[in-house]
Amino acid sequence: MAGHHLILGELSDFLTGETLEDTLDERYRQNLSRLLVHEKGYRKEEVTPRCDLMVQAGDKRAVIKVDFQITLNGKVCMIIKYGPGSIVTRHRPAIAASRLLRPYQIPVIVVTNGEDADILDGRSASVIGKGIAAMPCKSDLLKMFHTFGFELISPKRAGLESRIIYAYEVDGSCPCDDTICRL
Repeated sequence: MAGHHLILGELSDFLTGETLEDTLDERYRQNLSRLLVHEKGYRKEEVTPRCDLMVQAGDKRAVIKVDFQITLNGKVCMIIKYGPGSIVTRHRPAIAASRLLRPYQIPVIVVTNGEDADILDGRSASVIGKGIAAMPCKSDLLKMFHTFGFELISPKRAGLESRIIYAYEVDGSCPCDDTICRL
């Protein structure tokens, strides 16, 4: 057993073919991958798994993962942040991630535990959909694309968002969590 996850063996990543540790959390992520491609209409190339995100609070730095980013027309339009348990507590760090992963505001954020989901508007942080079925499909995102402002995030705002996500994802994490790289 590595970290705090029960390792059930190995599995092949649906999107990349990469061999990954088979954990209960990874099984949920793989189900989300299949949903994005088979039901939501995204091509595998439009879905990037396990995106590194450097976060910082003062002199403390760490690299965390954003589970998925969806890229259409050269822009990241949606991110998905998975975590077991309550999804409401994951809203704020996911919003912060949407303001740090790219130099612009990523417009749609999905926070999910693999069974339920909240879909958030990146600008307002308001809930615009509930449930896995409400996760936007490719045609929905393409229809909304022209309304996305992709507003640039100021360096000051990025610094504040980085502190927020560091507090939630790094300071608040289990010390044995091996998915976070503390630098």
